[in-house]
Amino acid sequence: MKPGPVKQFGLRRVLKSVLFLGVILMLVLAAGCSGDPSAQDKQAENIQGGAADPVTAVDPKPNGEKVTLNLYFADDQAMNLVLEQRTVPSGGKPLGVLMIEELIKGPQKAGLHPTIPSEAKLLSLELADGVAYVNFSKEMQTKHWGGSTGELITVYSIVYTLAELPEVDRVQFLIEGKKQEAIWGHLDTMEPIDAKETGHGLGLIKNNP
Repeated sequence: MKPGPVKQFGLRRVLKSVLFLGVILMLVLAAGCSGDPSAQDKQAENIQGGAADPVTAVDPKPNGEKVTLNLYFADDQAMNLVLEQRTVPSGGKPLGVLMIEELIKGPQKAGLHPTIPSEAKLLSLELADGVAYVNFSKEMQTKHWGGSTGELITVYSIVYTLAELPEVDRVQFLIEGKKQEAIWGHLDTMEPIDAKETGHGLGLIKNNP
């Protein structure tokens, strides 16, 4: 009786089985590590750098939905602000963007006057920590009609319109992405302007006739 070869044959079978299982395990691990690297990088960016995404004043509305906006325009004497409600299609835009765009278009109600030069363009509107950063093209400054009262009406027309959004506490004005000490020559615009201070207290807002 020769047990040696039998033992060797059994050992070889065991070694082959272990080797086969090892190859399968390596293939499984390799498949798990493969994939679209760009997708993985993008996911990592989303986790680590969420602040890189654009920040808007409010979430966009569906394209077909209509929204009612509260807008503040100058009265017939250009000395006070008067509320005008306007219902417009959202176009999938954030409410804050819609508000400024409608302010630029000017009032629809008779006896009211625009507060923003029609040549001005809204470049961006972002929200961070309760501050709305409203960024206008240079025409907001160069095409403005001037005067301390006209300046005040323009500023608070925008401030009180955006203050209709619960997310907005203050408004920071920018021209071409930059702060300026006094955009229109009088009011300090280097710091955000309080949006929750009542317009009635400032004597700017008057009731609709």
